[in-house]
Amino acid sequence: MRWENLTVESGGNPPENPALFGADAVTTRTFDTPEFRGITFHEIRARSIVNRVPGASRMPFEWTVNPYRGCSHACVYCFARKSHSYLDLDTGLGFDSQIVVKVNAPELLRRQLGSRRWQGEHIAMGTNVDCYQRAEGRYQLMPGIIAALHDHANPFSILTKGTLILRDLDLLKQAAAVTEVGISVSVGFTDHELWRTVEPGTPAPERRLDVVRTLNENGIGCGVLMAPVIPFLSDHPSQLRATVRAIAASGATSVTPLVLHLRPGAREWFMSWLEHHHPHLVRRYERLYAEGAYAPKWYQRRITRQVHELAQEYGIGPTHAGMPRRIPQPEPEPAVPGPTQLTLL
Repeated sequence: MRWENLTVESGGNPPENPALFGADAVTTRTFDTPEFRGITFHEIRARSIVNRVPGASRMPFEWTVNPYRGCSHACVYCFARKSHSYLDLDTGLGFDSQIVVKVNAPELLRRQLGSRRWQGEHIAMGTNVDCYQRAEGRYQLMPGIIAALHDHANPFSILTKGTLILRDLDLLKQAAAVTEVGISVSVGFTDHELWRTVEPGTPAPERRLDVVRTLNENGIGCGVLMAPVIPFLSDHPSQLRATVRAIAASGATSVTPLVLHLRPGAREWFMSWLEHHHPHLVRRYERLYAEGAYAPKWYQRRITRQVHELAQEYGIGPTHAGMPRRIPQPEPEPAVPGPTQLTLL
C-alpha cells in the first residue's frame, strides 16, 4: 500500500495541498475477536476533519465529518468505494476490511469548531461511510464528536445503518436541546434474502427500524432514507409496499426514496456481485445504466411517485431530505411554595 499522496514528505517544504496525516502517523492493528476477524485497522492522526463537499456534488449540505474510511458494512453498491483508491487500497474486499480510523477526530473537531473562521454551518455525518460501523464499537469516536458539536451548539445530522447509535441516545438528546439535530436511518428494502447478500455486514432491516422506533419514542424525530431501491430486485410494487409499510410501523417521521446509483469503483464491484448472484440481470443493468452512474430520470420519477403515494397511504409525513429534528423543550414545573432543596440533576 502507498500513502505518499496523503502524507507529508520528509524534508523540504510542505506540499501545496496539505497532507491528511503525517508519514509516520499510521499504526496498523488487527484484533483477533469474532466481530473484527479479517479486518485491519489503520490508525492515523488526521490533520483535518471538517471537509467541504465539492460544489458539483448533488448533496444538500456543504460540510461533512468522516471519522472512518472504508466500511465493514460491506454494502456491494456503496458509492464511497472509490475513495479507497485514493489511498491505493482495493475498492472491493479492501474497502470492506481495510478500515482507516482517524483516532484524533473528536479533539480535532473541537479545535476546528472553536476557530474564528468557523461560522457554525451544518455538519453532515455518515454520508460517505457509516460512522456507526463495527469499528465505532471499539474506537468510540462519536461520543466525543457529538459532545464537541453540543458544546458549540453546532447543527448536525447523522445518516446510519448502525444500531450502535442508540448507545449515544443521551448525548443526542442533550445536543438536540441546544441545536438542530437531524437523524436518518437507511433502510432500502425489507427482503431478508437480498439483505444477506447485498448488505452482509449491516444489522437486519427490522433492527434498523427498531432504531427509528426507539429514537422517536425518546423525542428525537427520525426519518428513513429508503436507499437504495435496487432495480429488478427490490422495486416490485409489492416490495415497495412492504418496505413503506414497515417504515410507517416504525413511526418514521418521513421516507425519502433513492434509486441505486453506480459510480466508478462501486459499479465494477456491484456488477461482479450481480453476475454471480443474478446473471440474468446483467444485460438489463447494462442497458439501464448505459448513460452513466444514475438510472434514467423516468425510472427515478416512477419509483419516487410510487413511494410517495404509499407513504401518504400509510400516513407518513412529508419527505424533506436532511430536515433537522429537534426535541421539544419540557414544560417548566409549577413553582412549589416554601423552601426547596437545590439539586444538580
